[in-house]
Amino acid sequence: MTNGGLGALATSRKHYAFGKFCFLLVWGLLLGTSLAAQSWLIGPFRKHNAANPVLTPLSTSTFDCPVRGEAVHWEAKDVFNPAAVVRNGRIYLIYRAEDEVGKYNGTSRIGLATSTDGIHFKRVPKPVLYPDHDFMKKYEWEGGIEDPRVVETADGHYVMTYTAYDGDKARLCVAISPDLEHWTKYGLAFNNFMRGGGEDLWSKSGSIVCRRVGGRLIATKINDKYWMYWGDKQQLFAAVSDDLINWYPLTKGDKSLKAVAEFRPGHFDYRVLEPGPPAIITPKGIVLIYNGMNDAKNGDVNLPEGTYAAGQFLFSPDAPDRLTDRSKSYFMKPDQPYEITGQVNNVTFVESMVPYRGRWWLYYGTADSKIAVASSPLR
Repeated sequence: MTNGGLGALATSRKHYAFGKFCFLLVWGLLLGTSLAAQSWLIGPFRKHNAANPVLTPLSTSTFDCPVRGEAVHWEAKDVFNPAAVVRNGRIYLIYRAEDEVGKYNGTSRIGLATSTDGIHFKRVPKPVLYPDHDFMKKYEWEGGIEDPRVVETADGHYVMTYTAYDGDKARLCVAISPDLEHWTKYGLAFNNFMRGGGEDLWSKSGSIVCRRVGGRLIATKINDKYWMYWGDKQQLFAAVSDDLINWYPLTKGDKSLKAVAEFRPGHFDYRVLEPGPPAIITPKGIVLIYNGMNDAKNGDVNLPEGTYAAGQFLFSPDAPDRLTDRSKSYFMKPDQPYEITGQVNNVTFVESMVPYRGRWWLYYGTADSKIAVASSPLR
């Protein structure tokens, strides 16, 4: 090869190297910008696979059901979809439990368990909230009380949003407690919404906006109102309240519900958007972890039909009904045997997240059958 040929080859290699350097630089800048743009995301979360599931059905727990008039094995069938609270140095898990399969129709009641390490739990032997001969019986029997979410008030009380299911319609409800064991029912969250229409409004999954103060998640007003995200459809809705008891959904000019987020074709959340844990006010905005249900044809083709996976929304801290960003994809999906097979297959349903001992502890229902946990360092 001539000197001229060698010089041309060297020049070509320099151009190639310089071009590669420029490509990598631009790609790195774009990637860095992309990561920085979603630096608001909470996580990453790691599943505690060695310990999971942390709560499973228990066939020996009995409860004298006031409606049935007999003892029932109230958590023998399934335990799932928990709320969580940090109180007195412990994590309190407030969970949904269904009674024994075969004998009854799987009525749901709310159980309570405590932990000092986030993984090992000691149960309270009886349910702490359940259908009774009270003013809520017509809404709660015999489907029961489902899917609690709990926040604290500034004065140390606890507000639970839960779903009452009568076998036909789901209705979002409110209960309040001073200690997480003794609850007072306050009725339907939307009872006063659009006179004559709130009582029969299909509604679920109320995630109240709160702020973190140490280990406490305290319901917080924005623009002189409490805010809550709710719903279990292709659209996500919001509501406001003055007292955390009576809630009013946001509506459009024609009085129809106003959506604050919608499904995405080609993604894991095509069929359902359903709030998870209480929404958290952060320096970047309001972060709402949510559950999406997949449509294998129109959603994420890499996930099985009906899969529940988890994503995150970011809303404006000054206008909680304005969506400013959302996670590009899910951060959690079913990939463990107990998440893939159960009462409902392929479900990781996140519903509570608490700060405890330097970590976020994220509790979730697995295949509508058991309860598992993942965690992430606080930042």
